[in-house]
Amino acid sequence: MTPRYAADYRTLLWCLVMPVVALAQYFDPGLIPYLSPLGCYLALSAGVMAHNHNHCPTFKNRRMNAVFGYWLSHFYGYPTFAWVPTHNLNHHKYVNKAGDATITWRYTDKHNWWVAFTYFFVSSYWQSDPIKQYIRKARQSNPTLFRQIVTQYVMWAGLHLALLGLAIAWHGFAQGLKVWGFAFLVPALFALWTIMFFNYIQHVHTDPWSEHDHSRSFDGVLINFFLFNNGLHAAHHEMPGAHWSTLREAHAKIAPLIHPELIHRSFFGWCFRSYVLAPFFPRFGTKQIGRAPFDPPTGEKVELTSADVDAVESGINAARA
Repeated sequence: MTPRYAADYRTLLWCLVMPVVALAQYFDPGLIPYLSPLGCYLALSAGVMAHNHNHCPTFKNRRMNAVFGYWLSHFYGYPTFAWVPTHNLNHHKYVNKAGDATITWRYTDKHNWWVAFTYFFVSSYWQSDPIKQYIRKARQSNPTLFRQIVTQYVMWAGLHLALLGLAIAWHGFAQGLKVWGFAFLVPALFALWTIMFFNYIQHVHTDPWSEHDHSRSFDGVLINFFLFNNGLHAAHHEMPGAHWSTLREAHAKIAPLIHPELIHRSFFGWCFRSYVLAPFFPRFGTKQIGRAPFDPPTGEKVELTSADVDAVESGINAARA
């Protein structure tokens, strides 16, 4: 159970609190209004931990790392293996350029609250293909990996069904559904949506062709404490294998090289300016920094439609071949 980095003792502490907060609502549904919001935060933390874990495994022991992935899958809301094909192998390769399943500009390069809110649904749909391809390839050529994937799905779905059944048996159908929903389902949906929202705001109107202006970072102390340095996104992209606890130092080294509009202290302040003030005072909204992701260095721009995105992807892939 010894983690590779001492900082992950805090990760493990958070993981131990997750079932306590969730199951306390089973014992006393009256606690739902107080504990479900905390459960949402912990589910989001599980998503951040899953991201960190897939970049830099938490334990030295391979089996412990697999068990940890199963644990996080349940609280995060989806099997954690999916981070590999959609994030490690795809997003980090293309970084919001054509080819990235999570691009922020698939249908528009406008940035407003509606585009940000619906990004989850767009991104989820387009990420499904890399996941399917990854599973198909594992089934054909890597039986061990395929078994791990199937096991994650079975454990994730099976445990949720068991906990739903327990809640209904304990409290009756309507109350049981409510208890399970607020203890597990709502936090998982919140985590999944918020993780994708983070990806959106960390890359919208940034310059993926730039050495350092490819990501938007939030360097506030509190948000990075509670989200395990997830706000230091530029440093993470430039050193994806680095442990999350080392990103503050890495960020300090590259911060002077990053456009000042891409480093913000307050996450909530940035959201307030972007989504509350900007509709009335456009100067508070974001503007494209540097070269747009759909504007390759050749200078040939494309229209923002799915067909054009596919065309750019094909052109870039052909050039690399």
